Amino acid sequence: MRVPQVIAVRAAAGLCLLLLVSGCATRSISDSGYPGDSGRYGRSHGMAYQGELTEFNVLGIDTSVPVTDEAIRAALDSRQKMTVARNSSVMLVQSGAMIPDESMVKAFSQYYQPIAFSGRPEASQGKTNYAGHLRLAAARSGTEKIMVYWGILESGRENLSTKVVSWVPILGALVPDENQRMRIRLKVALVDVKTGQWEMFSPEPFEDVDFSSRGSRAATDQAQVALLKDKAYRAAVMQLFYKFST
Repeated sequence: MRVPQVIAVRAAAGLCLLLLVSGCATRSISDSGYPGDSGRYGRSHGMAYQGELTEFNVLGIDTSVPVTDEAIRAALDSRQKMTVARNSSVMLVQSGAMIPDESMVKAFSQYYQPIAFSGRPEASQGKTNYAGHLRLAAARSGTEKIMVYWGILESGRENLSTKVVSWVPILGALVPDENQRMRIRLKVALVDVKTGQWEMFSPEPFEDVDFSSRGSRAATDQAQVALLKDKAYRAAVMQLFYKFST
């Protein structure tokens, strides 16, 4: 067997081994409960979760409407600097959630006055001017800005088989046998209620690594979720404040 073929075979074998000892999963921040032994992330763990909003609906992008160069130039010419006054009211929407997470509301309240609004997608969302209705709802509350945010949690598990104490079956469940790496990524849209103008940004992703045993898997997982959400939410609010506040 030639050298390149040997290298390819070894690489494939290494990849297979990696897949055997580790797994990857993605779930929404609005559906972040522990999935249980099935290991199926991204499924509904609560009756309230019904999927995510889309940027197209939130930002008022209708792909069925023809676009002209004149419309593009007009949008650029009418664009103004986006600002958010400190302590002003802002409609706060977490995609996929009935209300924003408490840790986001807490972080947001340090600089602004959040008005919580549902981020659950409606059945008619794709058939109506959802962005217009969202802006109208904000206007009726006296709010000039809307902040909508999306987020995903990515995790990978590695089986630490070399550390399993098989000769102590009762206490074996207490021995850490998995190493879970988790990362959170957010995407934020700030929308001006009066004009429909918008900007998007993403804070830096945050990561965490923790060990767990069979008996502590769910608690460890949810502790990681809470830790990463808290970090990411505070970073998003700080970025919003320094980028847009007056």
